[in-house]
Amino acid sequence: MENTALIVTVSVSAILALLVLIVRFRFQPFLALILVSVGTGLALGMPPQELLDFIVKSMGGTLGFVALIIGLGAMFGEMLRVSGGSERLALNLVERCSDKTVPWALGLAGFLVSIAVFIDVAIIILVPLIYGIAQRTKRSLLYYGIPLCAGLSVTHTFIPPTPGPIATASILGADLGWVIIWGVIAGLPAMAVAGPIFGKFISSRIFVPVPEHMNQGQSTFDDTSKLPSFRSVVLTLLLPLLLILSNTSAELLLAEGNLLRDILMFVGNPIIALLLTCLLTFWVFGYKRGYSKDELQKIATKALEPAGIIILITGAGGVFGKVLVASGIGEILASAMQSLSIPLVLFAFMTSAVMRISQGSGTVAMITGASLTAPVAELMGVSDQMTALLVIAIACGGTAFSHVNDSGFWMANRYFGMSVSDTLKSWTVMKTLVGLTGLTICLIISQFIN
Repeated sequence: MENTALIVTVSVSAILALLVLIVRFRFQPFLALILVSVGTGLALGMPPQELLDFIVKSMGGTLGFVALIIGLGAMFGEMLRVSGGSERLALNLVERCSDKTVPWALGLAGFLVSIAVFIDVAIIILVPLIYGIAQRTKRSLLYYGIPLCAGLSVTHTFIPPTPGPIATASILGADLGWVIIWGVIAGLPAMAVAGPIFGKFISSRIFVPVPEHMNQGQSTFDDTSKLPSFRSVVLTLLLPLLLILSNTSAELLLAEGNLLRDILMFVGNPIIALLLTCLLTFWVFGYKRGYSKDELQKIATKALEPAGIIILITGAGGVFGKVLVASGIGEILASAMQSLSIPLVLFAFMTSAVMRISQGSGTVAMITGASLTAPVAELMGVSDQMTALLVIAIACGGTAFSHVNDSGFWMANRYFGMSVSDTLKSWTVMKTLVGLTGLTICLIISQFIN
């Protein structure tokens, strides 16, 4: 009993300390996670030298897979961005749709673009493209902007190879093929509800004109005919997802020793899938379009700058999670959940959502949620499908409830030229609808798997 009380006290104190360091003292999340991990280990009585060895081993174990995926994904996305692939996708979808279906096209454009391009970069690229549409139709900017941002938000947090789901899946040990499947199944309804449907509702109540200080929807390319082809962009975005899914399908459907199974599992391994996609992207959108070798090297190097920060935070989050697992908190949480009859999917969502509301960063919220959920899931012996579903439930919590402590909130506030009040009524509600709709789908799916 005393040991249980100590574990609970130390674990709760660790989470509170993490929040205080990030929120109150503005510590960089990587530094805060490492400090809290060291403090937690010492408080639990781990010998100092053993603790340090444990931290180094945990950091390396977490990053062995994640660093490769995030690094390759970042280069792939940066080449697509620089070449104008993201703009081509959005422009073509909008041009082929009527005014009534444009919001749905923008939601789909956001959904596809965010597979490769970080959400903050995607907002900078794509939101100005809808200024001209809003001016032409005289509609509120929210009518087009909310669907676009909903699509971006869904894929950024639900579907690999973006950092959030990659980090969460790594901590939980989830199969990325199943994460993609559940991410798409939960993500498309979430995009529809929070995007076109909510966008139509809120735009009829809040009129947001195009900000006068913003670039009036001009492409960064003077001649849009020089942009990559629509087909090449779509195929490139879907390639890594299809390859990863081929890995999962081959493992399920083909017998061991089958040559086709071995080939599909090799090329469908997330590392190989991203490596092949990255090389193809630099060839098709870079070298074939006239970029020099030096320019391609600069693009690849620049892509790794933000990726490095995310990789370190992910590694530190993995350390924190493994320290919590070593503490035995998993057994205590599992027992508490059973006595309170809390579904594991709901628990995963709640832990992530509490961190999201408290400190703002979706990535930190997802990593912390995964760290608390992983030991419980391991003790309960859940299936691969359920483990992947937990990744999406955690992602839902890390997406919802964006408010003034989230950098995304202020980016939307600036690019839409809204007041804080209107940003809360539009952006915050949109993000919350993404999370709650995704959670609802996860709860439904959880009734059919274990």
